[in-house]
Amino acid sequence: MRRRTGTQADPATHAEALDSVLADVVGLTGASVGLLFLLPPGERMLRLTAASGVSRRIAAPWERIPVQEHIPVTDAMRQRRLVWLNSQEELARRYPRLGIVLPYDFMLAAAPLTDDETVWGGIVLLWPVWHPPQLSRAERETIEACCRRGAGVLREAAGGGRPPLSGDEPRLLSSPVPRESDPAQAAAALGFAQRLPVGCCALDLDGRITFINSAAADLVGAGAAVLLGRRPWEVLLWLRDPVFEDRYREAVVARRPTSFTALRPPDTRLCFQLYPDHSGISVHITPSSAPGTSPAADQVGPECEPPPPRAAQVGATALYNLTHLASALAEAAGVRDVGELVADQIVPAFGPSAMALLAAEDGRLRVITHRGWPGELVDRFDAAPLASGTLTAQVLATGVPRFFGSVADLEDDRLEVSYLDTMAAWAFLPLFASGRPVGTLVLGYDRPHPFAPAERALLTSLAGLLAQSTARARHYDAKHTLAHALQNSLLPRRLPKLSGLSTATRYLPAGDGLDIGGDFYDLIRCDPGSAVAAVGDVQGHNPAAAALMGQVRTAVHAHATGGAPPGDVLARTNRLLNDLESGLFTSCLITQLEPGRRHARFATAGHPPPLLRHPDGRTEVVDVPPGLLLGIDPDAGYTTVRIPLPPGAVLALYTDGLVEAPGVDLDEATGALVRELARAGGREDLEDVADALVRHARRSAPRHDDIALILLRTGASG
Repeated sequence: MRRRTGTQADPATHAEALDSVLADVVGLTGASVGLLFLLPPGERMLRLTAASGVSRRIAAPWERIPVQEHIPVTDAMRQRRLVWLNSQEELARRYPRLGIVLPYDFMLAAAPLTDDETVWGGIVLLWPVWHPPQLSRAERETIEACCRRGAGVLREAAGGGRPPLSGDEPRLLSSPVPRESDPAQAAAALGFAQRLPVGCCALDLDGRITFINSAAADLVGAGAAVLLGRRPWEVLLWLRDPVFEDRYREAVVARRPTSFTALRPPDTRLCFQLYPDHSGISVHITPSSAPGTSPAADQVGPECEPPPPRAAQVGATALYNLTHLASALAEAAGVRDVGELVADQIVPAFGPSAMALLAAEDGRLRVITHRGWPGELVDRFDAAPLASGTLTAQVLATGVPRFFGSVADLEDDRLEVSYLDTMAAWAFLPLFASGRPVGTLVLGYDRPHPFAPAERALLTSLAGLLAQSTARARHYDAKHTLAHALQNSLLPRRLPKLSGLSTATRYLPAGDGLDIGGDFYDLIRCDPGSAVAAVGDVQGHNPAAAALMGQVRTAVHAHATGGAPPGDVLARTNRLLNDLESGLFTSCLITQLEPGRRHARFATAGHPPPLLRHPDGRTEVVDVPPGLLLGIDPDAGYTTVRIPLPPGAVLALYTDGLVEAPGVDLDEATGALVRELARAGGREDLEDVADALVRHARRSAPRHDDIALILLRTGASG
């Protein structure tokens, strides 16, 4: 019988039981790394609770994981089954974000902590690449049994009302401690290491030096007192290259020997060989006489090689390039922006001589952008049917990347090569987002290029990020097109031509984003001798604002056509808006024009005042009594005023986007617009005047709002 009280309800006891579960599954399966994740009750954030065989610095990106994330442990929890990844390339293809952070060779299993009712969390295990490509039956049974055992601990903890989540940081399990060694043997081992003529030191899993012998201290040029407890690349300036730290990360995660060569100023080359296990890393340091050579012919272990050339690096530097590209892609808007960004960054940062990005559209692959290939060759890529059998279509159909290190590799595959003969090596990467085909990325190299497994995984991760960005950008483009089509449909297609009145209009969306503005303008013929001009701005930048704008414009049009004076038009429209209860307010300016009688009547609902340029060039702000914004008070009244309008006068009605800008005084901006109208208003073509006012607004300050403008000149035929 399970006990619900006493020590069994103690979170520390349950935490120890869970640590034991993790330690057992790691030990019994031979995993090199184990991670235990728990989902706190009522939360949507998975928390890393315990870790084995890895430092907190390396595990840090997964300390908090939204349950909707697409990574192995969350997938295992959602599907309630074990997820197995048997290669670095498969990891990068299925989980590109994970492949970015850990571009190393290892195998991974993720399993849910679940019982018949609840998913409590999950366990992630890593093995070195020498593990067989599939889990054995015994390993699967062990993982499943430990997960059931962990779920039982969690259910018992929940029954006591105190889940075993202690502290904000994950618990790091200590490595199994061997039997206590004889002090004399320990002293002899220390003396042995100190007498060695070659350098050696030990790092813990966090990369800190726990021991260094005299020869190693002499070789690196720093005393043991300075180095102990510190990470070497943080103390020694000449080791502050991301590649060197990357070798340490690779040793810990992949649990395989690795090496690198570093230049200690001024001219001493040192070979560092790293040998990891579950407790830390042993480092062998020796002089290296020449790049790419081992310090001794009979040396055992990984051969020290110089850092790879830029085009071949797949360590921390390439990782940072990929991270930089990912952050830049997050800011790209449309597909064209994504294409240009990728073209400008992939070729210089990742080594290819040429690239082409193709998007799947209407059953064909269309080139979005390219670099390094001649136009006539790109034309052969463009618009190829998805069923054409070309390499670009094949990889998209199968979802499997294809790498060809040389022309011979391509020919051995018995594939058509005539349209690829400008390059010597190629990578064809399918782009998938949410399981749907997006397009293909083609990379070309002007020299034979062997694709190491790590580089294949890195490029596959790149393709995964690019697919997500391209899919998002296509969605943006579609919404952008639809939004502006909606807005344009709500504005008048053309203004009526009226005798004695010439007009010019401009409508400019704010620019960035998908926002639909509520700005509008209209010119309404009332009778042969009069017309009504209207301009307004509905609060907000969204479809609701655009829809209300259409209703306001329709209401103004209906009331103005009936011959109501401007103040009455606003009052009636205001009552309509209050009845609609949209929650949005609207500014509006109504002008009733009677050119034959040489006057105009105005009324405003909280809108910027009109500008009037007289025939002699004198320009003024028309003083119209302000009224409440439409949609606030159903009983609000609006005053109509009448002013002279001589032949040849220019009247400017506009929305606040023409004058308002962050950090700019509104009165000063309006005064500057008055002066610009005074200068430009005498031009014969009113379209030129409209262009001048818009240019002035754009020059004066960055604009973040839509602009609507209608110009009217009396005394000229329309």
